[in-house]
Amino acid sequence: MDRADDCRRAARDAVADVEPPRLYDALADAIDGTSMVPGVLTLESATLLDPDVDLEGEEILTHAAGVQLIYDGLRLTRTLAHGDPWTTRSEAEGGTSDADLQILAADILVARGFYLLARTEVADKAVRTVRAFGRDQTRRDHPGVDPVSVDANLERDVLELAVATGATAVGARPTAPLLGLVADIADIVEINGTSDVCNAIDSGTADAVDTSFPPVEECLSRLETGTLRSRSDPPNEPDDGVTTDRATSATDP
Repeated sequence: MDRADDCRRAARDAVADVEPPRLYDALADAIDGTSMVPGVLTLESATLLDPDVDLEGEEILTHAAGVQLIYDGLRLTRTLAHGDPWTTRSEAEGGTSDADLQILAADILVARGFYLLARTEVADKAVRTVRAFGRDQTRRDHPGVDPVSVDANLERDVLELAVATGATAVGARPTAPLLGLVADIADIVEINGTSDVCNAIDSGTADAVDTSFPPVEECLSRLETGTLRSRSDPPNEPDDGVTTDRATSATDP
């Protein structure tokens, strides 16, 4: 898919100046190994709200890359937190843990994503997305908490960030059909995660289940019929109070 390739190139370009080469390679591996759904949805959202938008323009691709990098970094953080990566060390690097490099890569990905969105209307929402991720991962192992549902919150929040970013890039606000698309994709992510848990229980690996996005082609093709229905719905007026933030506690920052 051309848009996925464009988003991946933009994301890699955003970290092209990172050194040393080993650290850049870790960043590139994280970008190449992650679904481009967040970046592509940013572009799709802009197109749905303004069919004349230039998706090859540097600004819109930069915004899409910002959303993608934030997701890539948080996803990598989640993967590291759920595993035990410090058991493997690289002798070639004098015993330095590869996990230390991965943690640094995750921090850089999120930081670069923030930088690309810093002067946009969604800058605050990007911050809230990261804060929500931190709260979710803190309570993930609490009694009575469904870890799949908690992990899937990241994907849901990033989808909302993507839709908001695409909308503001063309001077619009997310519409009900776009928010419906977010819910559809998020449901696919959570259903896949729940199914994986069922398959993993017998092997005792349920805690390692990944709720990450499927490839762009799979995700959008499975939603084709529902997406077309959503797009036929009337959009919300700019002042109708639609928000893309999920509910949070009154004590949340």
